[in-house]
Amino acid sequence: METIKTIVPIDIEGLKELSQKGKDNPTAVRTLKCKTVQTDKFRHENYVRDLDAHIIDEPPGLLGDDTAPNPSEAVLAALGSCIAVGIHANCVYKGIDLYKLELELEGDINISAVWGTGDLNTDKIVGFSDIRVKAHVEGDASREELDAIVEHANIWSPVANTMRLPVNLSVEPAAIGGEYSI
Repeated sequence: METIKTIVPIDIEGLKELSQKGKDNPTAVRTLKCKTVQTDKFRHENYVRDLDAHIIDEPPGLLGDDTAPNPSEAVLAALGSCIAVGIHANCVYKGIDLYKLELELEGDINISAVWGTGDLNTDKIVGFSDIRVKAHVEGDASREELDAIVEHANIWSPVANTMRLPVNLSVEPAAIGGEYSI
C-alpha cells in the first residue's frame, strides 16, 4: 500500500488570528515596497523587505541573457503563488489535508510594441490578453469541495484581482539632486 504524503500545512492558529484581524479591521491597507535596480542589459535585482535580490531578466529572443524569468513570467509566477496560497489556506481552514497542489499557468501576450519602440498601434492590448490557470489539487476532500476551494481562492486572490480590475498606477521620475529615489 502506497503512503500518501501530506503537504505540510500552515499554522491553523496563526491563520485564525490573521482571519480575525481581517474581520476586526476590514478596511486595513498595507503598503508593500520593492526597489528595482538595473545591473546589466535587461537584468534587474528586485529588493523586497530585507530578502536577497529577486532577479528578473529577458530571454535571448528579447535581448536578455536568460538568467532569470522575465517580468511577464514573474507576473504569472506571482499569480500562481497567490492562488496557491489561497488554496492552501482555505484547505487548512477547513481541516483538509493536501497531498498535491500544483498550478500550471500560461498567458498570451503581444510583444510587438517592443517596450514602446516597435509597433505602437494603440488598438491592440499591450500586456496579457488571456491567462489560463489549471489547478491540480488532491486532498482528503471530495472533488467538488476541492474545486470549490480553487474557485474561492481565485475570487479572493489579491494578484488575480489586481489583474482583473483597474488599479490606480502612477509612474513618474523622482529626481532629487540629480538622482532618482524610490
